[in-house]
Amino acid sequence: MKKRALISVSDKTGIVQFADNLLSLGFEIISTGGTQSVLEENGIEVTNISEITEFPECLDGRVKTLHPGIHAGLLAVRDNPDHMEQIAKLNILPIDIAAINLYPFKETILKPGTTFEDAIENIDIGGPAMLRSASKNWQDVIAVVDCADYDEIIAQYRQNGDVSRETKLLLAAKVFEHTAAYDTLISTYLQKRIDNPFPEKLSVTYEKVQDMRYGENPHQSAAFYQEVKTASNSLSSAVQLQGKDLSYNNINDANGALDVIKEFGYDVPAVVAVKHANPCGVGIGADIYDAYLNAYNADPVSIFGGIVAFNRAPDAKTANEIVTVQKLILDVIIAPSFDEEARKIFAQKKNLRLLHLPDLAVGNGSDMISCKRVAGGLLIQQQDVELYRENEIKCVTDRTPTTEERRLLDFAWKVAKHTKSNGIVLAKENRTVGIGPGQTNRITSLELALKYAGGNAQNAVMASDGFFPFPDCVETAHKAGITAIIQPGGSIQDQRSIDACNEAGIAMLFTGMRHFKH
Repeated sequence: MKKRALISVSDKTGIVQFADNLLSLGFEIISTGGTQSVLEENGIEVTNISEITEFPECLDGRVKTLHPGIHAGLLAVRDNPDHMEQIAKLNILPIDIAAINLYPFKETILKPGTTFEDAIENIDIGGPAMLRSASKNWQDVIAVVDCADYDEIIAQYRQNGDVSRETKLLLAAKVFEHTAAYDTLISTYLQKRIDNPFPEKLSVTYEKVQDMRYGENPHQSAAFYQEVKTASNSLSSAVQLQGKDLSYNNINDANGALDVIKEFGYDVPAVVAVKHANPCGVGIGADIYDAYLNAYNADPVSIFGGIVAFNRAPDAKTANEIVTVQKLILDVIIAPSFDEEARKIFAQKKNLRLLHLPDLAVGNGSDMISCKRVAGGLLIQQQDVELYRENEIKCVTDRTPTTEERRLLDFAWKVAKHTKSNGIVLAKENRTVGIGPGQTNRITSLELALKYAGGNAQNAVMASDGFFPFPDCVETAHKAGITAIIQPGGSIQDQRSIDACNEAGIAMLFTGMRHFKH
């Protein structure tokens, strides 16, 4: 019996050669609409699908393949005599290959100015149905959704007269992966349309960017995936200009650096150094060189091997400071652009990764969500994009912060927001001077921050991502010379901390907004 291939594709890449090869192998080609036109224009003999269904296309082509003459030909199990007898009585012939790719829904919604009606019209109905039918009957039907698989199918047919069961199963799995992602993309688009960030059934789809050499540790395998519609201020949109491939930890830490740099926008030159997902040095300045020196001097030990984000182009003076003067080893530098002379200097460090991301300091929108995998489940939440609400921040002490203290308190609060909880940040003279991240109690975080600060704690200000359960943090801060504090407030013992501040002459602000980060 002559074999038949049903071909209906939106992406025409390689389809003429594939069809021509199938003809040479004795296949009859069945096709529809635009695909049929392309094949016939290239001399490929094609049977229109209406000749198989004996039913014309209708509803502007919305209905053409949704017919028993197609689906019975795909679903009939060849080793089942009843199936074969039934399709014979119905004058339905088996279909052996279904080469189908779907209406370009993703490409449509990514186009600027796409209307809701255009998006809906690009939801494929018949294509997924045929692919699913072919893949369910994988042992008898070859389902092809990826143009990259055409050559392998032809090669196996020429060598063996068929495609191996292993390849058929692989192709079927690929189809269900593809249609699941396709449906998820549509669902996500519609959920956003109705402003429903937490649907009853959550499906997500990401596209692989790269396999990684290893994960967080060398014994863990890993890969990096990106969202289908990638924001221009996200790490996925960065272009790597030089250096080795990014590692799992590079990506995680670079994302942390971006989170902090977004707090500063482009208003003032700012530099953020991150190590193990925590900021280790943050500086601002009159220019980017000054800001870099402030970030470096905040903690010249921890920055080694770290990630550094700039909200201005690093100039030759800054690049020379890093490469020649300090001889500093960094894993990644990420910036909105790079001075040409600076790039030549950075090129001396062949392993240094340079990432170009023009919109890196653009803030995230309130519709952004973050997720965390737990055993047996997934935690989803709105991303923490607020700093504080101006109408909620208040001074709770007898002394109010000076203008300079208030400026530094805002600076420290931006950094504390992105420091692992419990987090304490000390700031002074346009830079952090001590950061205590991720301890199991707040007093230990403060002690760690003070250890890093040393004598720089004198006349510094302090930010705490959570409230003080006891006055011990205020008392310790006072002994170290801290002059002003910013914290959320909200402890049942707030008054004890307020009293301790008043006794010490420390100014303290309550933001009314906590910034835990775990």
